Amino acid sequence: MQSAISLSLSSPSLIARSSAANDTCPSPLRSLRFCGLRREAFGAGASSAATSLRLASFNSRSQHSNLNGVFAALKGNGAPSSSGFDYDLVIIGAGVGGHGAALHAVEKGLKTAIIEGDVVGGTCVNRGCVPSKALLAVSGRMRELQNEQHMKSFGLQVAAAGYDRQKVADHANNLASKIRSNLTNSMKALGVDILTGFGTILGPQKLKFGKGDSGDKIITAKDIIVATGSVPLVPKGIEVDGKTVITSDHALKLESVPQWIAIVGSGYIGLEFSDVYTALGSEVTFIEALDQIMPGFDPEIGKLAQRVLVNPRKIDSYTGVFASKITPAKDGKPVQIELIDAKTKEPKETLEVDAALIATGRAPFTEGLGLENINVQTQRGFVPVDERMRVIDANGKLVPHLYCIGDANGKMMLAHAASAQGISVVEQVTGNDHVLNHLSIPAACFTHPEISMVGLTEPQAREKAEKEGFEVSIAKTSFKANTKALAENEGEGMAKLIYRPDNGEILGVHIFGLHAADLIHEASNAIAMGTRIQDIKFAVHAHPTLSEVLDELFKSAKVKLTAPKTVAKAVPV
Repeated sequence: MQSAISLSLSSPSLIARSSAANDTCPSPLRSLRFCGLRREAFGAGASSAATSLRLASFNSRSQHSNLNGVFAALKGNGAPSSSGFDYDLVIIGAGVGGHGAALHAVEKGLKTAIIEGDVVGGTCVNRGCVPSKALLAVSGRMRELQNEQHMKSFGLQVAAAGYDRQKVADHANNLASKIRSNLTNSMKALGVDILTGFGTILGPQKLKFGKGDSGDKIITAKDIIVATGSVPLVPKGIEVDGKTVITSDHALKLESVPQWIAIVGSGYIGLEFSDVYTALGSEVTFIEALDQIMPGFDPEIGKLAQRVLVNPRKIDSYTGVFASKITPAKDGKPVQIELIDAKTKEPKETLEVDAALIATGRAPFTEGLGLENINVQTQRGFVPVDERMRVIDANGKLVPHLYCIGDANGKMMLAHAASAQGISVVEQVTGNDHVLNHLSIPAACFTHPEISMVGLTEPQAREKAEKEGFEVSIAKTSFKANTKALAENEGEGMAKLIYRPDNGEILGVHIFGLHAADLIHEASNAIAMGTRIQDIKFAVHAHPTLSEVLDELFKSAKVKLTAPKTVAKAVPV
């Protein structure tokens, strides 16, 4: 669901046809990202190049009418394609991944079009990262105001906190609408052609878009990027009515706050919604197929997070079970959830709750793309690609000039990963070989406190070490030793570093605590740029800041290098 990314030049690592992924921004323009979105998507100022044209000298009417032309001229998207095609690049899907690729393509001088069959912004903006963060902002404030002991520790007295459900829902919807509008305007201002309709590949470098009828238009493109995203995954046996049995798409509308809600799945999506619902007064029951909740997190971080985010709250859980059948509430009966043992498939029990949220992950949205026209077969719905996002056909051969990014390829189902993949593809089609290091891409869960991570978990690192024959070491620091965290009375949390003591390579970093989602980027950028612990130890952090949690973490690591470290010569200023 999330963040600013530095891309490494070193070797590696679905909603309506639009989105890029499930949850992370002051000039020049090309340096800006927020959840994969550029700063201009938030209505920020134009680039310094545009500013130098003294646009302020235009009157308001002429400025409005000429702005698109100015930006298109600056970026070269208004000129006919020099390749003999209608476009140099066509992108199917205007989610975060498609948007990031389109803007980078314009910067590189490509005549670019983006096809969108639903609304610009995809999952992230309309049904994911953006509205969920609006709801989580509310839950964070509610949680703080409801914590009488916490407020008293500051010397504050607060009356009973309440909320208006509809206004909370409006906050999320209005934010999504604003970002969607600004996102659309940003692409138009830069000269990207936004083509409305569903995109279908007809053959090599040829596609159509429209409503799927005789009115469809055929266009050609030197290169094509598929960025169609994903949709909520609903297992068999579950009946979704959108009212009492819902997916994350429905939950973000916050049409109700049930007294008791079961959340099927305890990953990122389920955990964030448990934060929202419990802050607003609901009781939550997790239903998890694996033997523990929060199975995707580093075990040590997950254990601490459960102690803070689950145990003290009105949350219970069933683990090692499947929800084999879920029936919506009707005729005065509550939602019925039939549980079976995940291993034996024997019936366990039946739960009766007010509502159920299906948070079992997401499925790629790749149907109707016309992949059969180029001999491409999906694998569990995902489009097969290589490390450069080039599409692979049924015979294992690369399909020339065709790429797939984001949730549709399944490599890493995060919005900012899709954007990074799109930028990487544009680099390739403009003559710069680029392979994205997926291990450098961070992820975050925006609970209170937050969880963030980049790279390998400890079990993954130890498995890799055993296969490749190197040693793994662990370093940890606590938020309880951080001045800024203590000033906020938020000392609960830790940071964990997984590294190689023989050469200082950072294998993974995991953080649980205040603003963990913001803190992780120092580590992710270090991995992306190949920075070793013995180098990053010399970085200076402002005091007192939360960033010192990472500073202490890196300084506490013990690297066994025998060669002397060369420190950069001081430059007088």
